[in-house]
Amino acid sequence: MTDQSIPFPNLPKTQQEFLDKLKIQGKSVNTVKNYKTDLDCFNYFWKDQKGSLDLTGFGIPQVQDYGAFLDQKYNSDNSKRRRVQALRIFFDFLVEKGHFNENPVRSLLTSPKVVDIPRPVPYIDLKTLWSYMVRELKSSSDMDHALAYRNAMLFLLIYGSGLKVSHLSTLKLEDIIKGQEGLRVLINPPKRDPFSIPLPPFFDTFFSGYKNLLEDGKKQSKINFDQFLFNANPYKILSGGLSPRGIEIIFEDYKKKLMISLTPRSLRQACIFKWLNQGIPQNLIKEWMGVAPSYSLKPFKDLSAQNIYEDEFLEYIFDKEGRVLT
Repeated sequence: MTDQSIPFPNLPKTQQEFLDKLKIQGKSVNTVKNYKTDLDCFNYFWKDQKGSLDLTGFGIPQVQDYGAFLDQKYNSDNSKRRRVQALRIFFDFLVEKGHFNENPVRSLLTSPKVVDIPRPVPYIDLKTLWSYMVRELKSSSDMDHALAYRNAMLFLLIYGSGLKVSHLSTLKLEDIIKGQEGLRVLINPPKRDPFSIPLPPFFDTFFSGYKNLLEDGKKQSKINFDQFLFNANPYKILSGGLSPRGIEIIFEDYKKKLMISLTPRSLRQACIFKWLNQGIPQNLIKEWMGVAPSYSLKPFKDLSAQNIYEDEFLEYIFDKEGRVLT
């Protein structure tokens, strides 16, 4: 229940203090953004119930009403679980600040986390996408050619080395390094030691040309940056880097254009199946995925026989469509 001796402050302001604390603790930009989205969901519910964002009188009955609201709004148990968890942690913060004597949200039971079944991009769709990307490289426009090159690199980094959109958004040119057996991509997580992932052999075919195109584009646009990716309009490069959402939009456009099943996540899952098919040790796959040693690959192992992926088609399709790199 609320401690009436301490007046409750402005809710949006207090939530912003909570989000700022998460940033100070080293939470990623995406994590903080997700917390804000989850708290916005609660704000919508509470304002509709009470007519304001004043939390005075908020207690267990209101928590139960919020649980019923989430049951109606979301079919996914994981979505409901995440929103309850975000609110629970926020109310822990309110207890810490002295605005509540105890956390009423802890009375709300949530469904256990559901392990999603991997749904990799179908192999035929993977080939369709790569064929289209190779044909795009024949564009006569300098900027269209550069964008096609960039998108092909995105494909090779996700399918070839399993990079997340969060990795790609911060990737720098200097993160592509030479290893004993070829090129590797260096990952610098904020809370653990750096590690590197091998790039597919075919990546070499593209990399030097991409670097040259990128340097020429930066000079023409009179801009300088060290990110691996870039944002551009049809005429010039606008900035270095691409946001995770920007990368998702690129693949959404391909999905609509080619009428295929595709997301960056499904492309990354295809890479994980490829690693299993190649016999890569599980502890190494987990390291490259950036997950804890306790993480279970069972959902992938159970479906590995039905999901066969490899790298050989990359060069085959590239040769079939005609080598168009300059």
